[in-house]
Amino acid sequence: MAQVESTAGRKRRRYLFGAFVKDRKGATAVEFGLVAAPFLAILVALIQTFLIFFAQGQLESVARQTGRLIMTGQVQSQQLTASAFQQTVCNLGSLLFSCAGLMVDVQVAGSWASANAGTPTLTFNGQGQVQNAWQFNPGNAGDIVVVRVMYLWPVFFGPIAFNLANEANGTHLIMASAAFQNEPAIP
Repeated sequence: MAQVESTAGRKRRRYLFGAFVKDRKGATAVEFGLVAAPFLAILVALIQTFLIFFAQGQLESVARQTGRLIMTGQVQSQQLTASAFQQTVCNLGSLLFSCAGLMVDVQVAGSWASANAGTPTLTFNGQGQVQNAWQFNPGNAGDIVVVRVMYLWPVFFGPIAFNLANEANGTHLIMASAAFQNEPAIP
């Protein structure tokens, strides 16, 4: 009698397994489960990439506008300090950037060949804060000036999505620069 029950039990299990394999009611949910993670990762990567490109465009606009203030002599005539100029940069870029995160470097170059408008190598302390010392020298009439405006853009979901971090602290450095020659003084 025990053997009859085990044979019947095996047949019943085979039937249930066959019914489970043939059942298509949950197929859509399973397929979505398989496709959802890669889809969401691509979606997050697209949003991050869009935000970084949008912020880059905003930063370029800020660098161009603040460079024009120096080039036309407005910064020099108002005798703006480094912190006052930093606040001007912040006011122009306040849409996307926190003032504390903006880094501004204004240097006078001896010639066009020696003008450094490239991306600097950032150094970080133990808390992930930038330790670089930035200059503020708007120059005089006729000087070649380079303005670099930088911001460490936070990258979210790095390991899950497309990792856009290009700095040691897990952020993405965006930078805009403007190189120009100050206008001559008007007598």
